[in-house]
Amino acid sequence: MNKRKVGTTYEQKAAEYLTEKEYQILETNYRNRYGEIDLVARDRRAAGRPIVFVEVKYRRNASYGVPQEAVNGRKQRKIISVAWFYLKMHGCGYDTPCRFDVITICGDHIEHIENAFYGAMI
Repeated sequence: MNKRKVGTTYEQKAAEYLTEKEYQILETNYRNRYGEIDLVARDRRAAGRPIVFVEVKYRRNASYGVPQEAVNGRKQRKIISVAWFYLKMHGCGYDTPCRFDVITICGDHIEHIENAFYGAMI
């Protein structure tokens, strides 16, 4: 399987995982001129029902490091830029609750890191 197909497979697993946790998936592979976000969801369980921008990282095993290490500062800044554009295009303002999560899949183990990083939405 090529990298894109592998990525799509595990992004679908992450979406299923979030759906089971009562999230509403709004977008998959949302792209704009600033880049891409794997999943955009709404956390229906949380106060304010925030929009959640989710980066999905998969590793077959941890021999090359844990998946969340790949979400470095540069990647975070890119995700924040894409998220800001998403919010703007969907008529959301500065007061729209949102957060940035990372879902890691290492082998068969799924870990959901809520509020994995913070970003100024300006």
